[in-house]
Amino acid sequence: MYYETEMMFPPRTVSSLRDLRGKEWQKLVDRVSALPEMHPDTLAFMLMMVRLDGCLKCAADSYRALRGCELCARQTVDRFKGSDRDLIKQFELARKEVLEYLESKDMVLKKAA
Repeated sequence: MYYETEMMFPPRTVSSLRDLRGKEWQKLVDRVSALPEMHPDTLAFMLMMVRLDGCLKCAADSYRALRGCELCARQTVDRFKGSDRDLIKQFELARKEVLEYLESKDMVLKKAA
């Protein structure tokens, strides 16, 4: 059986990560899941997950890719050794980077902050 695999972490899988961690994580996932795909916070969540999952090193014929992005992401979040707060810090760092990039390109979406 082949699962759907993307080139990068797909935002459609965010909600599937909700119940893997504690309340802080669940709150973040709930908030990001309700946002449009191009919202800076969604982009920041995607960037954080790309880094945590190692998406840039994933090859289309690798075991991880064959299992699919959702299972890979679930396993990564589930096995993360830090606290929920550590994950939130990773998100905040990615959010800062995304906002800086969008501002530098004059692409900031209204009401992003």
